[in-house]
Amino acid sequence: MRATPHTTTMRVSIALMLLIAWAPSILLTGCGGNANSQGSEPEPEASVPAVPVEAAVASRGQISAFFSGTATLEAEQEAFVVAKAGGIVEEIFVEEGSAVEAGTPLAKLDDERLALDMERARVTLERMQRESERQKEMFDKQLVSAEEYESVRSEYEAQKAVYDLSVLQVEHTTVRAPITGVVSERFIKVGNMVQSNEQTFRVTDFRPLLAILYVPERELHRLRVGQRAEVRVDALSGDVFPGAIDRVSPVVDPSTGTFKVTVEVDDPTRRLKPGMFGRVSIVSDTRADVILVPRTAVLTEDNEESVFTVEDSVAVRRLVRTGYSDASMIEIADGVDEGSVVITIGQNNLRDSSRVVVINQ
Repeated sequence: MRATPHTTTMRVSIALMLLIAWAPSILLTGCGGNANSQGSEPEPEASVPAVPVEAAVASRGQISAFFSGTATLEAEQEAFVVAKAGGIVEEIFVEEGSAVEAGTPLAKLDDERLALDMERARVTLERMQRESERQKEMFDKQLVSAEEYESVRSEYEAQKAVYDLSVLQVEHTTVRAPITGVVSERFIKVGNMVQSNEQTFRVTDFRPLLAILYVPERELHRLRVGQRAEVRVDALSGDVFPGAIDRVSPVVDPSTGTFKVTVEVDDPTRRLKPGMFGRVSIVSDTRADVILVPRTAVLTEDNEESVFTVEDSVAVRRLVRTGYSDASMIEIADGVDEGSVVITIGQNNLRDSSRVVVINQ
């Protein structure tokens, strides 16, 4: 059926009437939505939590530069005691660990045969002494010639030497300490047959002990006699023993490019022993009134050194130039001022401007 102009007009009128009827609802719905939006609180943005760290304050102090090396500890004096006479060991007077003075008896060898030889030499010497005195009286009275008197006198002198030698051999059956120290080793037992010049004991003088270092020639101008040193040994971890340079060789070994440095180690407790492996640090220079921070505060990356400082609860990365360092502290030559708070633990995962909270203050 074909629409007429009248019909079209009626349809338009109906649409307008429906639009007018729905308009209040649309407006109310719109206003209600705006009212609810204005009345509710906006959701807060998600905040990043602060990173817990430990920190320390940069301060001024003194720090030293060290040359470090390794060495095996040696005794300044050590002697292998040999028997000066042969014989069977009858008695031992000391044991390993015994402290002895020079001349202290260590052991006694059988001297029965040597004692008999000494007694025979003594009797012969006394007889020849009387003969020599008689010949001298006769010579003074010109009853014998000078040749006869000199012959008897020479025989007496020779016999006196024989007797003195026999006395010395008997004395040598007592083995004595040649130096003051500690018996570090015993090689004989009671009943052993000992030959002349055979080793019987080893005596070691533990004071002082020496650490011998072979230092590169470039360090020659930095090391001198009297410089302070510190010695640590693996067997006594954590203990530090003081020492000082005792000798510096003026000659450089051309085959190795090193020179010999002898460090004297002081150990009144005698815990250090010859043969121990030691780590030696020699103080080559000292700087006073410099800025120091803990070594753990300094990070090294791409040949750059940096620290994180705490400023208003924010970590700030600062490039630094370092100087001397020791076991715990490091000198900051540039980049950090005295009194700055530097992060010592927890900075490895930080970025510049990260929020932090210091937990050790």
